[in-house]
Amino acid sequence: MLKAPSFERGVYELTHNNKTVSLKTINAVQQMSLYPELIASVLYQATGSNEIIEPVYFYIGIVFGLQGIYVTALFVTSWLMSGTWLAGMLTVAWFIINRVDTTRIEYSIPLRENWALPYFACQIAALTGYLKSNLNTYGERFCYLLMSASTYTFMMMWEYSHYLLFLQAISLFLLDSFSLEQSDKVHEVYKIYIFSLFLGYLLQFENSALLVSPLLSLVVALILAKCLQLNVKKGTCIAKIMKVINFYLVCTLTVTLNIIMKMFVPHKENGHMLKFLEVKFGLNMTKNFTMNWLLCQESLQAPSQDFFLRLTQSSLLPFYILVLIICFLSMMQVIFRRIKISRSILLLSTCKISGKSLKETITLEDGRIGGRPEIIYHVIHTILLGSLAMVIEGLKYLWTPYVCMLAAFGVCSPELWVTLFKWLRLRTVHPVLLALILSMAVPTIIGLSLWKEFFPRLMTELMELQEFYDPDTVELMTWIKRQAPVAAVFAGSPQLMGVIKLCTGWMVTSLPLYNDDDLLKRNENIYQIYSKRSAEDIYKILTSYKANYLIVEDAICNEVGTMRGCRVKDLLDIANGHVVCEEGDKLTYSKYGRFCHEVKINYSPYVNYFTRVYWNRSYFVYKINTVISFQS
Repeated sequence: MLKAPSFERGVYELTHNNKTVSLKTINAVQQMSLYPELIASVLYQATGSNEIIEPVYFYIGIVFGLQGIYVTALFVTSWLMSGTWLAGMLTVAWFIINRVDTTRIEYSIPLRENWALPYFACQIAALTGYLKSNLNTYGERFCYLLMSASTYTFMMMWEYSHYLLFLQAISLFLLDSFSLEQSDKVHEVYKIYIFSLFLGYLLQFENSALLVSPLLSLVVALILAKCLQLNVKKGTCIAKIMKVINFYLVCTLTVTLNIIMKMFVPHKENGHMLKFLEVKFGLNMTKNFTMNWLLCQESLQAPSQDFFLRLTQSSLLPFYILVLIICFLSMMQVIFRRIKISRSILLLSTCKISGKSLKETITLEDGRIGGRPEIIYHVIHTILLGSLAMVIEGLKYLWTPYVCMLAAFGVCSPELWVTLFKWLRLRTVHPVLLALILSMAVPTIIGLSLWKEFFPRLMTELMELQEFYDPDTVELMTWIKRQAPVAAVFAGSPQLMGVIKLCTGWMVTSLPLYNDDDLLKRNENIYQIYSKRSAEDIYKILTSYKANYLIVEDAICNEVGTMRGCRVKDLLDIANGHVVCEEGDKLTYSKYGRFCHEVKINYSPYVNYFTRVYWNRSYFVYKINTVISFQS
């Protein structure tokens, strides 16, 4: 973008990019979600930073600044829920200490979620304030505007944002179903979703994935169900029946609308995700290389014991479980209480009982933290996110910040302690007085213990100046820049191709992108260099993508995997029928050796098709012969 003569020209070259993947023109902005980079380039030039700071440091500064906004939003949310800044401080402390689990890849900066999640945290903070019962008109308007802006920005920054908003919409639907907040506020949030989806669809090059997303189907179903309820007179038998079947109605409408949308809207995006989930949960079996490779990824496995041990060592998990149990039980208590009152209202055919309306003002002395709509929303949302994290460890970075926030809110909230003491029927000390003392004493003790145990470790880590050290890869990139023709096309594993494109700018045959069916098929075909296929087969595959050079990685060819059957060559053997899983991984006959081994020996027919031009301890580079020479 900075090298382009104009912003429009830069965007055009990215959206019609034919210099990255051979024989393929890609919309890099859409497929790689490069909207943050477009904004960063505008800011860099508009602020005149090109005379002050290098682009890479400007970019890093923006990402780090967004992480500051992320933590600030968590701080504010916890403060709003508890009413004390101590909760915010404790949230930040736990977030920093558990930073390994609050990000997907700790040492990587330009992750898409690093750009997106700060806006989602701001949206949650605004939603928390918006759901509060005692909010004034000006505060409500501010929260609504902030929520609208952050929701749309979040959706633009990350291609998977609508799935996360789908979980949030489910939480709000359950909140509305339990009658724990006025429906009007919840339905205003639904309107924000619809506006953001359609605006995102238009600005994201008519992204069909947004139209067929479960979020749109759910929100439309909720609005239709609301319209049906409004047309029924309150207090009647039909209204009562509608209230009972509302959940079933919404679920049925959501599924029906989603099926209809997928029938009429052409879409390819994220179809592999559904196939992956089917195999993940045992609903289907497959020998497909890509699906099995994804299933073998460590980040897509269930959480390890180390994950829970880390959260426990920082005292986060025990307090989170305590707070969640108290809030959940209080929520159920309030729900059953309100259902009981609603039945009484229907029997008396009146909107009031003994002069009291159904909507009550809950005070600290009542000890009913489960009656606050913003708290119940967070409880439902954290349970949904936690359920995902328990299935796929790679999603822990969505749940762990929530754990920090909810645990800090709970230990600093007098209302939560009063709720607990009411259940215990504490009489020796006034519950409110003891709750106020504990809401300050407990977080102070936790903070001091965290300071004593983790502060020295943090300072030690800050003083460690780590340096990237991979001489073999550096030598390979240097050789490509100096020896390879500018028009050369390289073939190899998708991860290595991404590095080559980034470091040298040379064209490649594939990229580590998993949202495009054609690229997924390319990746699988190029990986065949590690399978038991003939030299002729591999040559035909590589030349079909106009590749000039092949790079074989010794780490993949001689891989010793920790998980049985999860090495790349194992997965290829399964996909190609060279291993029969049902017979105890018994090898079937293959008249060809493994290509990556055979090509290193330099004998016919391999030397007829490939000529080794460079090698080191990790990489072997072969030139793909344009004229086949038959040597004996």
